[in-house]
Amino acid sequence: MAVLASLFLPLLMLFHLVGPIPADLGVHDGKLSPCPGPAHCAQRQWAMTDSGAEFRTLANAVETLPRTQIIERTEQYLHAEVSSALFGFVDDLELLDTGTGIEARSISRLGDSDLGVNANRLAGLRP
Repeated sequence: MAVLASLFLPLLMLFHLVGPIPADLGVHDGKLSPCPGPAHCAQRQWAMTDSGAEFRTLANAVETLPRTQIIERTEQYLHAEVSSALFGFVDDLELLDTGTGIEARSISRLGDSDLGVNANRLAGLRP
């Protein structure tokens, strides 16, 4: 079994498991869509007085994350795709400046569980 795994693992690494873009990305009624479930999505809200400055700081931090591609960035909203190192699984990361705070959401495109990756990503942005 280990021999089969060692033969197929390099082959699987050639494929990037992207999956379809979630239909509920973006701002809806002034906020991000709720997570469909905790198994492959994480969401945080941070209240702050100067959310504009904090949003710019967080957006700049997202741009420096490894394997991250910025898809859309405005003064209040950021959408980025973050790929995993091994198989290239793609997660969608969103930030929104609501004026009174920051909303963040990270959601996996594929799979039933993200093994805590999305929650850890958001925790790393703002401990």
